Amino acid sequence: MKLYHRENYLKKIRGFYHAEDIIKVITGVRRCGKSCLMQTIADELRMSGVKDENIIFIDLDERKYRKIKDAENLEKLIEEKENISGLKYLFIDEIQNVKGFEEVLNGFRMDGNWSIFITGSNSYLLSGVLITKLTGRYLEFELFPLSFEEYELMKAFYGKTIDPLPNNEMNQFILEGGFPRALFFDNLADKRRYALGVIQEIFEKDIRLRVKIKNKQTFNLVQTFIINNFGAVTSLSKLCHALQSAGNPVSKVTVSKYINALVDAKILYECSRFDMKSKKILNGEKKYYLADLSFYFAQNTDNRINYGPVLENLTYVYARAHDYEVSVGRIGKLECDFILRSQSLEYAYVQVAYTIFSSQETEDREYRALENIHDNYPKYVATVDPFLQKRNGITHINLIDFMKSGKKF
Repeated sequence: MKLYHRENYLKKIRGFYHAEDIIKVITGVRRCGKSCLMQTIADELRMSGVKDENIIFIDLDERKYRKIKDAENLEKLIEEKENISGLKYLFIDEIQNVKGFEEVLNGFRMDGNWSIFITGSNSYLLSGVLITKLTGRYLEFELFPLSFEEYELMKAFYGKTIDPLPNNEMNQFILEGGFPRALFFDNLADKRRYALGVIQEIFEKDIRLRVKIKNKQTFNLVQTFIINNFGAVTSLSKLCHALQSAGNPVSKVTVSKYINALVDAKILYECSRFDMKSKKILNGEKKYYLADLSFYFAQNTDNRINYGPVLENLTYVYARAHDYEVSVGRIGKLECDFILRSQSLEYAYVQVAYTIFSSQETEDREYRALENIHDNYPKYVATVDPFLQKRNGITHINLIDFMKSGKKF
């Protein structure tokens, strides 16, 4: 099947296709499209004249590679291709399945004539030995599930029907989620069963094998609570107290461990709160956003959309996919939904709401925090309002149109 090319990510990697000295590490939640991204990279290499024999794919989830669990067997497998002349392009999927892979890859990197690409579905991939052995010798490219722009482009690419009303199409995207494989299921119930299957796969392959889960029922309660309260300020102490009050004698340390496991598995993303007066991270309370909204809707049969946290989640993931570091800002008693920091250390400030035109009080509330930020970086109020305005130099954007454009803030 012809693959849809995710240009937002390919353009970040192209400059490193032929870099022998840098290992290209593609990370992201399971089933977000990492394998297909590597295949599209291989397609581009073939189109540029690279021979098929110089492109080597090893998917460690495939049955034929099920015995490749240690460094020695991985090295033997790669050595079979050493006699191929010229630069070889090595793609290894789910590399974390192999214990001690870091030393092997570093050895081939140092030998030269190998351009290495690897994928992994959890944060353990970029910890420990890989960090210490390969500091400065690898680059991470984080992949997210489909953005709204990609969702529509991929539907068009495969001949799927697109609703002519943007708001309806956005609602469909919110309820279905952005896992590429789910696009091929026509029934919403099937899409949700698929999302539940992804959650279970993540638990079995990325959490259970690395984290001691003594009480799966308590872990599931923590997971469900955090997923159901995405975008809300979350206090570890309050969550622990709520679980204890419901008859679950769980410690704060255990709850923290379970949340960190969900973050490491890339189901959740942690968003710290930043005090803009003291220029310090606020400890104790954080917000958590979902890698994909289908994790929430698959576990809840109610299709009603709470647009506040949903639009925040979409904005958070969109910003991360466009290489921004993201935090929540506090200005005195006011809160700015997002502070975005670019790779060039420039900032943008974003307030997210469904509409600002329901009342003057609503409009004032959304603008007030931004009006209290006294610098010249861009400031945005993002809504789904069809009519836009400007106020005190703050740009009002339609979030649907903005995300469809693929623009950066």
